[in-house]
Amino acid sequence: MKINILQAIILLIICSCSAYAQTVSKNFSAQGEFTNNCEGPAVDSEGNVYAVNFARDGTIAVVNKRGKTSFFTTLPKGSTGNGIRFGDKNTFYVADFTGHNILKVDLITRNLSVFVNEPKMNQPNDLAITAKGHIYCSDPNWKEGTGQVWHVSPEGKATLAAENMGTTNGIDVSPDEKTLYVNESVQRNVWAFDIAPDGKLSNKRLVHQFSDGGLDGMRCDVLGNLYIARHGKGEVAVLSPDGKIIQTIKTLGQKVSNICFGGKNGKTCYITLQDTGCLETFKAKNAGREWAMMKAYETVK
Repeated sequence: MKINILQAIILLIICSCSAYAQTVSKNFSAQGEFTNNCEGPAVDSEGNVYAVNFARDGTIAVVNKRGKTSFFTTLPKGSTGNGIRFGDKNTFYVADFTGHNILKVDLITRNLSVFVNEPKMNQPNDLAITAKGHIYCSDPNWKEGTGQVWHVSPEGKATLAAENMGTTNGIDVSPDEKTLYVNESVQRNVWAFDIAPDGKLSNKRLVHQFSDGGLDGMRCDVLGNLYIARHGKGEVAVLSPDGKIIQTIKTLGQKVSNICFGGKNGKTCYITLQDTGCLETFKAKNAGREWAMMKAYETVK
């Protein structure tokens, strides 16, 4: 009898773990509203989600908490948005991959300005930001299969922080802000760097290498786990800080391009899908680091 009870408990644990690993996302916004460059996303303090390339490239949309999408602003001629990150409660930044810019947007006035223009950038792709305003920008060269990472100071000075990499894409900062994570889409590597107080990077090391599929946008939760968009794979992979796969979330669309955290408790994930032109959503176990930062911004008067 004891053996049977033990076997039953083990079976229950296995089934529970399997069910947890097979979480599936669901549609959040209507399909086909965004172009095949659907990207972003980022959540404001009210829970609205911002994403780029709504109806046509060069636009930014806002999606309310019920999934209704509307125009927010249009970027300057020659600019096309990719990753979005909030720098404070009323300011967000946009990686402009055709204009070689990082754009700055005022949430209240909707005024848009060029925060950084760097002609040496290939195609600014995704952004990560610290609480003190240090921005990191992934910068792939898709044609050559190479990439680099830029550091942008709070004053807006761009410095090449890491070079001679693969197709750099997803990027984020650990909760203690001591580590920068960067992935490479084509090479399927996830790298970590130490972050110095002045923003410089050092001690590059491999965290994980995937055997198939592409890698795209990436975000940390408050425990330092990495949520990675698997472009072309139709899933989001969750890595522990030491590089172990601890969960896989299946998505309805296949071309998952990016991810952010929001919702009432910060545990609602929103993902952008380039093949279905919409946003999907699922529940995470922990709140996101960027959501926690937004809560901290709200306390600043």
